[in-house]
Amino acid sequence: MREIRIVLADDHTLVRHGLRLMIEGEPGFKVVGEASNGIEALSAVEASLPHVIVMDLAMPMLNGTEAARQIHLKYPTTKIVVLSMHSDESYVLRALKAGARGYLLKDSAMPI
Repeated sequence: MREIRIVLADDHTLVRHGLRLMIEGEPGFKVVGEASNGIEALSAVEASLPHVIVMDLAMPMLNGTEAARQIHLKYPTTKIVVLSMHSDESYVLRALKAGARGYLLKDSAMPI
């Protein structure tokens, strides 16, 4: 089975650490990079060419929507999943138009 390589982009260290623990606890998944802002997210994707980036929208220096747009244009095979606290439909639509393939709320229930 092919290992799915993931970059985590969120400006909160604790969120990235928790996501890393959850993801790497599952077989077949590996976190290959982390970013605390949109510019670092672009660099992490360029450096590691992940299959997936899990990204927050509200990040400093370059917001997640613009980072997603740039990642989607430069690396169209990298799937973008937004993880956000914003439940308003306008945020979801902007993220999807920017190239996101999925949108999850940070207060979503954990799968059992």
